[in-house]
Amino acid sequence: MRMVGHALFRTTLALATALASVPARAQQAADQPGFWDRDGLTGNWGGLRGRLADNGLALNLVYVGEVFGLTQGGVKRDTVGDGRFEATVELDAQTAFDWHGLLFHATAYGIHGHGLSRCCLQNIATVSNIEALPGARLFTLWAQQALWDGQVSLRVGQLAADDEFVTSRGAALFVNGTFGWQAITGADLPGGGPAYPLATPGARVQVSATPELTVLGAVFSGNPAGSAIGEAQAQDPSGTTFSFSGDVFTIVEAQYQPADLGAVWGEGGQAPALKLGAWFHGGPFSDEHHAASGQTLADPSSGGVPATRRNDWGVYGVADVPLWHTGDKPDGGLAAFLRLAGAPADRNLIAYYADGGLTWKGLLPARADDTAGLAVAYAQIGSAAAGLDQDYRHYGRPYYPVRDHELLVELSYQAVVAGWATLQPNVQYVAHPGGNVLVPGRTTPVGDGLVLGLRTSVRL
Repeated sequence: MRMVGHALFRTTLALATALASVPARAQQAADQPGFWDRDGLTGNWGGLRGRLADNGLALNLVYVGEVFGLTQGGVKRDTVGDGRFEATVELDAQTAFDWHGLLFHATAYGIHGHGLSRCCLQNIATVSNIEALPGARLFTLWAQQALWDGQVSLRVGQLAADDEFVTSRGAALFVNGTFGWQAITGADLPGGGPAYPLATPGARVQVSATPELTVLGAVFSGNPAGSAIGEAQAQDPSGTTFSFSGDVFTIVEAQYQPADLGAVWGEGGQAPALKLGAWFHGGPFSDEHHAASGQTLADPSSGGVPATRRNDWGVYGVADVPLWHTGDKPDGGLAAFLRLAGAPADRNLIAYYADGGLTWKGLLPARADDTAGLAVAYAQIGSAAAGLDQDYRHYGRPYYPVRDHELLVELSYQAVVAGWATLQPNVQYVAHPGGNVLVPGRTTPVGDGLVLGLRTSVRL
């Protein structure tokens, strides 16, 4: 297996080196639009795509395939592959039948293979943001109505919070799942919350209070698995449970982006974006440390039934800041992002979370569309969960590790090799997987993991 990991590393390094020295084919042929420059691999389907768009119907097809090798640490070393086919249909009702501001949307996935986190690493921040149980699954299905010249929009249906909340334009480059829906919300909310790969019924309102300030608020069904017990993906494999059980999950976010600060960050560049948000869940949550009797759960006489805490909540902030603008693209140059979040320690595995990093679009002069990035994510295990581990040691398990944190570092390079395709080699290092947990069936902690990966994305 080590030979496979070394081979993957050599292939990734060779690819990155080659891409660094070869101009993008799409740029070379910019004056002659053709196969390498069009938006989709399959083109305009003999004009059908264009005719559908003229009638308000857009069909977007994307395939993402990837391979990852765990070359160090984890539960076991392995090389795995997975992929996701995505089909999105949108109908602009204004174009189709003259209903102003109405939009219909549906997204479905076909997922195959299996991910590295589930089989081999046991970490909290999932190695891949497309990792999920294989199968065909409906994701989102909603209708959106814009009002008052777009100043207000209402969205109702099967929604995903990670489509619009806690997002960062800088974090979007990276492959690890925590740079989308943060590990703190994924670990603390029932079923991971209304986020990939499972959306839930809900409603969202967006208000553009000023040209610079936008406020979003949404209410979701609180558990993607509904009333079923067990892993949410296994309980709703098709994404069609449409359950309204599981109490209510609410999230609110204010977004501020100055209209024009080009003179400060570089003429023609993007302005910084700041977000502040909070979420609330109205359901019952198990205490991470104490039993219903008030004793520590580590005490054999406690009965092992956790105390119940009613409600849960969290707060977060997001900042995207351009540092140096270069080239003729608004997002060209060096930029930074930072996201911070917190939640109560007594009822949540993760109490504090932070991620941040740097991205540089056009780092190589001959490849202005490519983006390089370095990011770090830190998830702090709550004091209650850590206290329980300390108690286990007191009650006769001296080998039991005390969970403290999980740290992730990702280095990534996204190369645009055609108007419809990208290649993205990446390296991830995971310290204290799972927050410092035991290898299943052993008395030793899971070792720090080194992951080498390569992703291909194709718009069809």
